[in-house]
Amino acid sequence: MFSYAAIPLDTLINYGEAFRDFALATSVNLFYLFGYAYWLESVFLLFYVRSLIYKDFRLKRQDLIFLLPLLAYVLYHLDTWYFLSDADKLLQLQQNYLGNEALSQRFIGLGRECFRLFCAILCLQELWRYQSKLKDNFADLESVDLNWLAILVFGFLFIRADAILVSLALFSSFEFNHQIDYELLGLISNYTVLILISVLIFFSLRFQTGLSGIWQHPAASSAESDKQLPDEASIQHIKSYMVEHKPYLNPLLTIDSLATQLHLSPRTLSQIINRHFQQNFFEFINQYRISESQRLLSDPDLKHINIIDIMDKSGFNSKATFNTLFKKRLGLTPSQFRKQQLT
Repeated sequence: MFSYAAIPLDTLINYGEAFRDFALATSVNLFYLFGYAYWLESVFLLFYVRSLIYKDFRLKRQDLIFLLPLLAYVLYHLDTWYFLSDADKLLQLQQNYLGNEALSQRFIGLGRECFRLFCAILCLQELWRYQSKLKDNFADLESVDLNWLAILVFGFLFIRADAILVSLALFSSFEFNHQIDYELLGLISNYTVLILISVLIFFSLRFQTGLSGIWQHPAASSAESDKQLPDEASIQHIKSYMVEHKPYLNPLLTIDSLATQLHLSPRTLSQIINRHFQQNFFEFINQYRISESQRLLSDPDLKHINIIDIMDKSGFNSKATFNTLFKKRLGLTPSQFRKQQLT
């Protein structure tokens, strides 16, 4: 939020007449101060996405690599700006308007937008990775609302792409005399940012707690897994617990909550399910739910109970998921199966 507040301030100070006069009267250093936010906001968005989708997210030393472009830009300014006298800075500001920027400044601007696009692509990769791991962590995918975060990431990706087009349009207009309406492209970007920031505030406050995170490093490597094959006692413990306690009847069951009940680590439980049962967590839990629904649908004493209630009693939280998995396993819809069993 602070970085996105700083970016329009940088634009207003450099190109807005009233703000420019105020900055000149206050301090000439204001002309570049807020521009550093360009190098930070995409990095912050990446960290924000990671913090939402990974339970064990922590900033690490290697994450500092994302701050290197900002550091390089600050070092560049030490020689080209901060070591100058105030008189030289004022002269530079008078000569440095949009159509008269040095070629190096245009290349820096293009490089900055490419870096921001790169961070947005990393955000997409994190979302794809999260989506690919959902079935290893959740038995009810309907409870995981990923759409709002995906919309935000795609929106910011659009802004990055538009910013690169603006940079290229500036090159075309002032270096090659081929006019492109860079002002229109800039306005599109600014209005899109306004919409996305509003969406970000609304959805992050409303739905952030509904996005269940996963462990960033949940599983051992294949070589390590070979050395840690599940023992028969753990396998039998899981089987007997599922039959006796029926934890799958909880529609919000996750691998973390089941691991707690079994007194196992989520990593160990995931390894046993994947290697011994040859299933992911989603498949493992829902096979028990389908079996439970078969039992209920076959019971003549329960023939007055509708299919939705049977679905609820079996642990399903989604009619679509229930019908899809039931038909995939038995080749019949729940209604067809009940009719077959009770006639």
